[in-house]
Amino acid sequence: MIYDLAIIGAGSGGLSVAAAAAQFGQKVILFEKGKMGGDCLNYGCVPSKALIAAAKQAHVFRNSGPYGISAAVPKVDFKKVHAHIRNVIAAIEPNDSAERFEKLGVKVVLSAAKFRDAKTVECKDGIFSARRFVIATGSRPAIPAIAGLETVPYFTNETIFENMVLPKHLIIIGGGAVGVELAQAYRRLGSQVTVIEAFAPLAKDDPELTAIVFESLQRDGVKVLSQTTIKKISKSKTDIIIETDGYGKIAGSHVLVAAGRMANVEGLNLEAAGVVYTTKGVTVDKGLRSSQKHIYAIGDVAGGLQFTHVANYHAGLVIRNALFRLPVRNRTSIIPHVTFTDPELAQVGLIEAEARKEFGPSITVVRWPFHDNDRAQAEGKTAGLIKAVVGNRGRILGVGIVGANAGELIQPWILAMTEGLKIRAIAGMVAPYPTLGESNRRVAVNYFSGLASNRWVRRVMRLLS
Repeated sequence: MIYDLAIIGAGSGGLSVAAAAAQFGQKVILFEKGKMGGDCLNYGCVPSKALIAAAKQAHVFRNSGPYGISAAVPKVDFKKVHAHIRNVIAAIEPNDSAERFEKLGVKVVLSAAKFRDAKTVECKDGIFSARRFVIATGSRPAIPAIAGLETVPYFTNETIFENMVLPKHLIIIGGGAVGVELAQAYRRLGSQVTVIEAFAPLAKDDPELTAIVFESLQRDGVKVLSQTTIKKISKSKTDIIIETDGYGKIAGSHVLVAAGRMANVEGLNLEAAGVVYTTKGVTVDKGLRSSQKHIYAIGDVAGGLQFTHVANYHAGLVIRNALFRLPVRNRTSIIPHVTFTDPELAQVGLIEAEARKEFGPSITVVRWPFHDNDRAQAEGKTAGLIKAVVGNRGRILGVGIVGANAGELIQPWILAMTEGLKIRAIAGMVAPYPTLGESNRRVAVNYFSGLASNRWVRRVMRLLS
């Protein structure tokens, strides 16, 4: 049998392609060498957010005093926290299971697949041919070249959620989103936590916004060491010792490596298929097609932004192009990202520094602080702000939000940028009161506040009066 579509990798992106293609009547075969659901379900988004949810409950216990409720030191049973994480995964697992996809009409092969040539793949279960292929093999944790790291036990995101013992002192190597999210969560659950970052933590985000995140981490007791080089790692009788350039030796009970990710291109035998790739991933065009136009790559392995929602977005593009021959374009400028700290940090489009570099002094930056929002005051969630970067004629270039529910609040801005709406569309929106979402409208209205002092506007007003 020649399949219409062969998909290598049953993570979020691969599953989305498989489900959609099967529902449109395509003959689909799906290969997965590990766990169905991939990194997101088993080692990433789902378990980390379940851990963060548990940590938030512990934080509420400690900080209920201002609401007239006696605060208390929570008793954390980490084995039960671990059970909560496993229960959340188990609740979602059936949606990603081989059984569900078999019922949809997808042939699921739980085996590693590699190319024999541009039209054929092989695995332990046989040789399979297809008209089109989708490579959706994702990524894995990058392990930095640090002297002595290989001599000590350490966690990555693929192993830390199997841990059933609360670390006494968790040292996290890497200050990106994963590192700071887990740092705050483990600290709130009772661990001492130190984050070591060789450059600037959360460097891709607006420093005006990240400063608010790090103020919160500092209040929680997380120690963040930025611009810090690790010289050597070793093990004593009781601890893991990390020798740094600038902070001396740091002793911890456990180490988590969260220093970026690497695309999973090894073992696919891409050379046999004539597919061009680098260590960053498969080289693709704007339509996510590789050097072999019938072979697509999506998600982390496509060498771009590494988020689950990007893989799902890519899946939709591939379905439109591969099945319906519709032209598609991978629009990275509308891709948001969220760091699920408390407060949350969300961004879509350009940050201020990027916009100034590209558009110069023509941009306008407008802000609205959470402390001026009535709902934020009622709930005691006043730390944060919305920051919009606007170009000529009200074009929205980027929006950053730090504060409670930032990942939800960013969504109207994503829609506006996706559809090419100007900031007046947000300003004209009727927001229910009292909601945090009112702040979106208020920051947009702020953009127009300068009109009151504009001499041409004032001249028109005088003429009309």
